[in-house]
Amino acid sequence: MHSVIAKGARRLVLALGVAMLSACATLMPEQEGSRLVGQPQAAVQAMFGPPTDVFPLRDGTTRWIYSKQPMGQYAYGADFDRNGNLTAFRNMLSTPELYKAQVNTWTKRDVAEHFGMTRLPVSYFPRMRNEVWSYRFRHEDVWPSLFHFYFDDAGVLRRTQITPDPLYDPDERRLF
Repeated sequence: MHSVIAKGARRLVLALGVAMLSACATLMPEQEGSRLVGQPQAAVQAMFGPPTDVFPLRDGTTRWIYSKQPMGQYAYGADFDRNGNLTAFRNMLSTPELYKAQVNTWTKRDVAEHFGMTRLPVSYFPRMRNEVWSYRFRHEDVWPSLFHFYFDDAGVLRRTQITPDPLYDPDERRLF
């Protein structure tokens, strides 16, 4: 009888430990991901689950994106070397990362590889002849905002824009 209780207690402690580890990965993904640097892809997937996007990059490395879009404000990038070991884990939708986009140089492919595929509706402005991809993020880690990428018909990034996120505008949330 005593051994049955001990087994049950061990299982409970193990389950609580797994739940706490999962909670840490959910609440502090950058810190937890950074601790996995040097580990294989399997360890990252065990911690965070399957990625939302996978991109084999031109240099032979791979980037996994864990996007919280369309409603969330984060997309985490897990970069792997050619051997499949994690080299970096960071929020790709931070202000410094978004400012890395190179107007007149980057293409849709570059934006997708860096930030993940957009999960917000794509807009097209026929007079401008621009397709616009938008991503939610926290500008300077404070203000709920949208970062917009404007592509010409050839798929080249021609301009970017930051606007307030109407999802967080109290006037836009009123029910009529």
